[in-house]
Amino acid sequence: MKSKTEIQNGIIKAVNAVRENNPMAGSITNTITINFVANAQLAVGGSAAMVYLPDEAEFLAKAGGAFYINVGGILPIYEQTLPLTAQVLHENQIPWVLDPVAIGIGEIRTKFLLQSKEFKPSIIRGNASEIIALAGLWELEGENKSNVRGVDSTDPVAAAKAAAVALAKWTGGAVAVSGETDLVTDGAVIAYSRGGSDLMKKITGSGCSLGGVAAVYAAEADPFTAALTATAIYNFAGRAAAQKAKGPGSFQVQFLDELHNVSAEDVANNPFEIEEV
Repeated sequence: MKSKTEIQNGIIKAVNAVRENNPMAGSITNTITINFVANAQLAVGGSAAMVYLPDEAEFLAKAGGAFYINVGGILPIYEQTLPLTAQVLHENQIPWVLDPVAIGIGEIRTKFLLQSKEFKPSIIRGNASEIIALAGLWELEGENKSNVRGVDSTDPVAAAKAAAVALAKWTGGAVAVSGETDLVTDGAVIAYSRGGSDLMKKITGSGCSLGGVAAVYAAEADPFTAALTATAIYNFAGRAAAQKAKGPGSFQVQFLDELHNVSAEDVANNPFEIEEV
């Protein structure tokens, strides 16, 4: 198991590599949050491209870098776009992030999330209820029962621990569970990352943009490091932005500024603990 210092050094390397290399992370994301996802990816030093048509997504998937697929705000065309993109990413070994938003609602979403088991996303990011439900859908943790309510979680992060570990072991990548204390695992190690702000619940897209930023880091780092780096920078930026904001509107602006201005060392030093599975 890597030491905490080794993990922190990996985070520093990932933050600096993104800022130096400006990697592309294409996204098929929730139509409600496209702007915020793109701005967050740009703020950390990445390059953003938001698509929804099959041919455009296939082109970006083959272009390298990394990719983010968020199944919120499903459009009819996604029945073609999503499986095609995931297959191309898997075949070309391009890292990609899956965000199973609102899992359990709708035929197109459910069909794709079933298919995505075969295409093994590099990182899965969701709230506790979504992670439990996905592990159940993939039949990795038996009769998992989650309490998904739209895009909200009604399960605590701790309840998703076994599901997150099972998903990470299946994919060979990492899983990030968002909540009051975030959990990130590669199936062998679990990191608990702390910080953030309650104001993150008052803006649309904090979770979606986190997935997009994780994809940016996945272009430059292994899945566990990328997921933990994205989680840590969000926890740092959320806490720092809340100290300057007057409400949700100014918080969102301050949050993007903090993502842009934070040092790699501050991201690495954001509080977290590790344990062996």
